[in-house]
Amino acid sequence: MASSSLPFFTRTLIDWYEPERRPLAWKHITDPYLIWLSEIILQQTRAEQGAPYFQKFSERYPTVSDLAQAAEDEVMKMWEGLGYYSRARNLHTAAKFIHTEYSGVFPDDYERIRALKGVGPYTAAAIASFAFQLPYAVVDGNVYRLLSRFFDDATPIDTSQGIKHFAGLAQQLLPKDSAAIYNQAMMDMGATICTAKNTLCEACPLNSECQGLANGTITERPVKVKKLKRSTRYFNYLVIQHPDFRMIQKRTAKDIWRNLYQFPLVETNASLDTLPQLFEEESWPDWLSAENLELIRKLGPRKQELTHQRIIANFWEFKYIGNRPDKLPEGINLIKPENCSKFAFPKVISWYFDDNSLYLF
Repeated sequence: MASSSLPFFTRTLIDWYEPERRPLAWKHITDPYLIWLSEIILQQTRAEQGAPYFQKFSERYPTVSDLAQAAEDEVMKMWEGLGYYSRARNLHTAAKFIHTEYSGVFPDDYERIRALKGVGPYTAAAIASFAFQLPYAVVDGNVYRLLSRFFDDATPIDTSQGIKHFAGLAQQLLPKDSAAIYNQAMMDMGATICTAKNTLCEACPLNSECQGLANGTITERPVKVKKLKRSTRYFNYLVIQHPDFRMIQKRTAKDIWRNLYQFPLVETNASLDTLPQLFEEESWPDWLSAENLELIRKLGPRKQELTHQRIIANFWEFKYIGNRPDKLPEGINLIKPENCSKFAFPKVISWYFDDNSLYLF
């Protein structure tokens, strides 16, 4: 399609786009595995935060088969600090599937890419267009914002109707022979010009036709109808200290931070202030005798905000004064103090380590 026959929106975006306008390590990559890796890392993560992770993952696991054959604990440790850990689990699962079912060759059509664990429509469209030049439009937060403002479109983006509506609009505007450039231009425009706050309308090449700007509704777009509800949970971590060991356990339930490690945990309905309160909790582990523990100090609370939950964490440091336990419940591990750094922990525990590393080790 000739440039002159494209809609103003599409033509202007393509003319505006310059790869170096927003220099990112993965922009010139055509390897579908590395594009996939970058897109999974960037889900719900700022580019500047994700860049170092992309660098170390691509160096440690240069091919999808390298990632597939890595131990899960190693992958989770590499991911530590990025959050939304289901992304790492799904990434590893999908890599193993590609290694086994496709002999390590990344699928080259949209449907098979979309079928991979953890790959949604946006990620599948990004891989299909950037790696294989297939005509699929990406729709992420940047795209919702750009389209809703340019067309002054009040369709809510957090409903099934809105998702379908904006996906159709983005696809309608897509130039079939320039999908990769168009998609990248959309994301770059949303990330640098049409931002969530402090929008640079005066520098936007689309401003002469932007209906949101003309109607004064820029700050009202995009529209969301659902209000975020965040519950509060109270975690009491039992930091059991002994010259020869520390106690940690792996979170295996279908809950936050699955497959990450933590100290033995007592979850309560409210924050606790005294040791008797802690010992009297019904959720106190019956395998851990209070007679073997001597309180050193209580630290906290520490707060970590997740999308739908607020975690209030207190750390109860105990000196273990009994004999080394012979029998422990499944999932409870005794490790050497210096080996704690080899395991992946939630951010709230990593903060605790950072603050108390000299004291602990």
